[in-house]
Amino acid sequence: MDTEEKLVTVYKACGQPEAEIVRGRLEIEGILALLKYESIGSVYGLTVDGLGQLEVQVPARWAGRAREIIGSIGDAIED
Repeated sequence: MDTEEKLVTVYKACGQPEAEIVRGRLEIEGILALLKYESIGSVYGLTVDGLGQLEVQVPARWAGRAREIIGSIGDAIED
């Protein structure tokens, strides 16, 4: 990934396991995905006002494809 390439949030997860599932699926499809989160939320396990929420980010050029992939697995994550 080019260090100047913009990252775009394509998914917001309510916890680490959910975010890891989404990131893993994107990486299986060949899309580099990173997790962005507030460390205090993960330390204390908070999910208030965005603490504990994780953003799955991908390079901007892959955002459309990433959203398609996430859409195809969305039902499995919510079950």
